[in-house]
Amino acid sequence: MGLLSREELDSLLPAETHAFPGPIPTQTVSSDEYYPAPQTARQREVEARIKTLGGELARKHGMSRRRFFATASGMVAAFVVMNDVYGRLFDASRAEAADKDMAAERAKALKDQFIMDCHTHFLRDDTRIKTFVLQRQAVGKAGWNPALAGKEQTIEDLKFANYYKEVFLDSDTKVALLSGAPSDIPQDWFLTNEMKAETRARVNREAGSRRMLSHAIFTPGQPGWLEAVDHAIRDLKPDSFKGYTIGDNTNKNMSKYPWRLDDEKLVYPFYERALKAGLVNICIHKGLFPPSVEKQFPHLLAHSDVRDVGKAARDWPKLNFIIYHGGYRFAGGGRVEDAWEQFERTGRIEWVTDLADVPSKHGVTNVYADVGQLFAQTTVADPRTTAAMMGQLVRGLGADRVVWGSDAIWTGSPQWQIEALRRLEIPEDMQKKYGFKPLGPADSPVKSAIFGETNARLYKYERRAALVGDRFAALKQEYEQAGAERSNLRYGYITRGA
Repeated sequence: MGLLSREELDSLLPAETHAFPGPIPTQTVSSDEYYPAPQTARQREVEARIKTLGGELARKHGMSRRRFFATASGMVAAFVVMNDVYGRLFDASRAEAADKDMAAERAKALKDQFIMDCHTHFLRDDTRIKTFVLQRQAVGKAGWNPALAGKEQTIEDLKFANYYKEVFLDSDTKVALLSGAPSDIPQDWFLTNEMKAETRARVNREAGSRRMLSHAIFTPGQPGWLEAVDHAIRDLKPDSFKGYTIGDNTNKNMSKYPWRLDDEKLVYPFYERALKAGLVNICIHKGLFPPSVEKQFPHLLAHSDVRDVGKAARDWPKLNFIIYHGGYRFAGGGRVEDAWEQFERTGRIEWVTDLADVPSKHGVTNVYADVGQLFAQTTVADPRTTAAMMGQLVRGLGADRVVWGSDAIWTGSPQWQIEALRRLEIPEDMQKKYGFKPLGPADSPVKSAIFGETNARLYKYERRAALVGDRFAALKQEYEQAGAERSNLRYGYITRGA
């Protein structure tokens, strides 16, 4: 399973054991769906500076650097370094990094902020994604990491137990929507629709509240796909539907059924069914298709960009089209330098700006952008690009149509992403030149809308009071009182060496 060849896999290392476990990632981490971009010179500089500053502050507080990095001050220190390298983009100071009480007080004041993450994943127990395990075994045998030598390796870190820890215990996430990815090969689905529904039921039953929502994946063109939609509506009762216009995103070389949102003959009958069932949120994977991937699969380009969004949204005004990854093209093995160069030269970024332009070009108000991976990958590669894209999406779609998704668990606990958005501000010179509005403080109306208010409106999530006293809240309190700390691990692959 996966697109990477044996030769490519031999040039990679497991992120869990070889990526620097700092408060924020310092290089791109991939699954075996795409080849990760090498660590850039600036990312190496960020990593070196974080290690130096973290070491200094850890000694001051009489603790190990690793433990310091698990504290609120450790997180602040990472954003101080990001400002030093990329320019001031994050609300973070050396004083806060050096004062554990100041950082902890700020974190405590924000811990009850409503975060509704509508883009999360884990893998099924019988997954065929075994290359991750093989890489860990190879590392142990080679002696690069003695902790792995002679030890049987599994991918439990990518399954539910670790997902629960990373999302619900190690972050401020209050509610999560469990997503998935389809394939033309049945066993290569991340999770079946039934698995997602079963997990949702189990989580909510054990929590005693509505902590989890779930997608049902729809697959236009696959044999029996409309019957599967009817089954999902009738028996699984998903919270929304999700589709991949690229078809089989995991095995692009085998994708037989790519499709378009505006295909009246193929897809519009599905919209009728969804609307009749009251399932008005249609989530769509777009982007993550850089030029390097286009060269391999040029026939899939027209199915990966956002050219089909406008007509579908105009034809179906009662549906909400939520475009995952915000259409960002240059993640998934792409280069953030290409996105930044485009922005500096033209003021646009493929295909994010195109998505932001849909409302004005098509006269619609039912198009949304989910920021999963768009936010994560650009924040660690060049946060100026993050600021530019957030500015464009908020300006074009409206602050109430940009929604939170982390794409965790691939990127580890989503807490670093939450903190990044809380602290991020679009630089004043960028605001003036491009007409962007400020994002504001951590709990500003704009950021509150992105983090959870809009998702709550879309999914009619109203019983927030129940979250305060449910079983998950009690477990998190016990977890924190026991002194548990974020692992700062990521899961997947990184490139070997500089």
